[in-house]
Amino acid sequence: MLAVTLRHPGKLSIREKPVSEPTPLVRQRRGHGRTTLRDVAAAAGVTAITVSRYLRSPGQVAPATAAGIRQALSATGYVPNKQAGVLASGRGSIVAALVPNLAHSIFAETLQGLSRPLEAAGLELLVAASGYDIEREESQIRTLLGWAPRALVITGRHHTPGALKLLREAHAGGCTVIEMWDHHGRGEQGFAQVGFNHRAAGQAMARHLLDRGHRRLAYVDSAVAGDYRARERGDGFVSAGQAAGATVQRLTAPAGEPITAGREVVGVLMAMPDRPTACAFANDHLGCGALLGAQAAGLRVPQDLALVGFGDFELAAHLAPGLTTLAPPRQEIGARTAELLLAQLHGAARVQRLKLECPLVVRGSTAG
Repeated sequence: MLAVTLRHPGKLSIREKPVSEPTPLVRQRRGHGRTTLRDVAAAAGVTAITVSRYLRSPGQVAPATAAGIRQALSATGYVPNKQAGVLASGRGSIVAALVPNLAHSIFAETLQGLSRPLEAAGLELLVAASGYDIEREESQIRTLLGWAPRALVITGRHHTPGALKLLREAHAGGCTVIEMWDHHGRGEQGFAQVGFNHRAAGQAMARHLLDRGHRRLAYVDSAVAGDYRARERGDGFVSAGQAAGATVQRLTAPAGEPITAGREVVGVLMAMPDRPTACAFANDHLGCGALLGAQAAGLRVPQDLALVGFGDFELAAHLAPGLTTLAPPRQEIGARTAELLLAQLHGAARVQRLKLECPLVVRGSTAG
């Protein structure tokens, strides 16, 4: 679990002191030796109320005073006791966010979009990653709720019964709960949602290939068992293809590094009796691997095999002839989630669903 503090007070401004001036003593709290707010105030020559105001809203403190407080904070090694603040006020300044993967660029960009408005509002972000494991997600929800967050932002709408119980109890208790990266018309869980419909995204992938005359299609699922959104896109792809009278085959990528897995998929596709002429993938890494694999096998893309990915990763635009892909609004999802969250914290209706667009970016892998 990763705690991300969003305040950036800037560089320290060090004041020169005469040699004869005594260095303020740092008073230690009894028992555990923790530096207190009063220690910082004494070192800075201000009141504890001024230090507290600086920690909440640095811009409300005069620049010279703020510089002195920053120096005192550095010298004393003061760490705010967030738990004490929660106990005193009944609510803290933490917003908890749970994403599938911290290393994945699409979720990193979503967190960036989420963090900026929260920082401006004086809120702090506590982040955890589930690794696409809904059992682990339940455990992390329980841990995050233990910090008494003002709001909990969670990726997707697929949860264990235990996780749902935790989320509903938190929601009923006043904690704002928002599911991002998903938008389902029925909103069966009763939580706010910010995202797009993944089944509809899969249908758009199929329609694009159908419009280009392809009637033998394939969809390649992610090897990650908990990637429910990719499977929903696959469901939409298959339903749209079959409704148009096309032959649609569905397979799962080999486990392992996705680009390598995508290359391996090409051999499987080519060995099929009714070889597909077009294929969509759960993500761009698989699609980019397939593009490289097709070229290595001497296939022309898109004449022999058209390819569509998902994610609009940077690599998709740089490979020749370029991978056609769906471009999820990853940063906008975070920004709009923060916008909805802040509105709800200020008394707006607690359940809203914001539907965003997931446009198709057409490149050479389908437009030859």
